[in-house]
Amino acid sequence: MAAARSVRKSEEEWRAVLSPEQFRILRQKGTEDPGSGEYNKFFGVGTYLCAGCATPLYRSTTKFNSPVAGLLSMKVCPGHNRNPDPDGIRMEITCAACGGHLGHVFKGEGFRTPTNERHCVNSISLKFKPPQFS
Repeated sequence: MAAARSVRKSEEEWRAVLSPEQFRILRQKGTEDPGSGEYNKFFGVGTYLCAGCATPLYRSTTKFNSPVAGLLSMKVCPGHNRNPDPDGIRMEITCAACGGHLGHVFKGEGFRTPTNERHCVNSISLKFKPPQFS
């Protein structure tokens, strides 16, 4: 997948294109209630995109089920960044193109994945795109 492009908008422009809940989570670093997200139990084939700017973030083929809520992924597209969270425990995941808050990475929880990571991503920060068939 192609590298992320830069998407810059003012707060007013973001408010005009995002729902109030999307704005709260993507721009103000909010969190959905655990287990409440649209994609929590969704396992369709395709790609998860940033809801703010449509940058590809995750491939559905790497999502796995877990008793813990969130988008659980082993492999990511190059469209996201990791930054230390102010709490000093977690790593925040942001969109590399628009800077939107996606969620957090948790390591060392014992999931049998190549990276021993769980990406807990707010569903409202994502849009799902099924594969294109010609």
